[in-house]
Amino acid sequence: MKPGNRDSGIGVRQGAPAPAARFCHSPFPIPHSRRQRGFSLLEVIAAIMLLAIAFTALMKVAGASIGLTRNAAEYSQAAMRARSLLDSAFVGEAVKPGNRSGRFDTQYRWQLDVRPWNTGGPAVPGAPLQLYQLDLTVSWGPQAHPRAAHFRTLRLGGPLASGQAQAAP
Repeated sequence: MKPGNRDSGIGVRQGAPAPAARFCHSPFPIPHSRRQRGFSLLEVIAAIMLLAIAFTALMKVAGASIGLTRNAAEYSQAAMRARSLLDSAFVGEAVKPGNRSGRFDTQYRWQLDVRPWNTGGPAVPGAPLQLYQLDLTVSWGPQAHPRAAHFRTLRLGGPLASGQAQAAP
């Protein structure tokens, strides 16, 4: 190389060395006037819109999960009250077929249907014990559109009185 020549990485150029501000280590230098120094207004607006859409979707999912959690809590409350009622039904008294209803509180209502249960036909007369099916419906919510949960169990009781009719299972 001759004393006035400079190697720019692409080829050999003759002349004075380039100013320090324009010196670049890339084999393909970008002119100073075309370099980007930040985001354009359009890019910022697009990013904000994308964040707004993502935040809206996240809020809808969060709202739905809160509603599902509330529904699960209400159903668990109904199940707990139903279990309590079924466990205490006919403990101190004889099992009697028929219907009963009542309220646990201002929100939860219940209806209990008791009927003889048998798998193979009519009950054997004079049998010392009889199985009874207890069907409990717990409902809550507005009267126009109540939510309900159904529970069923069997209870062993005394024999049917002679005047009581057999119900099909």
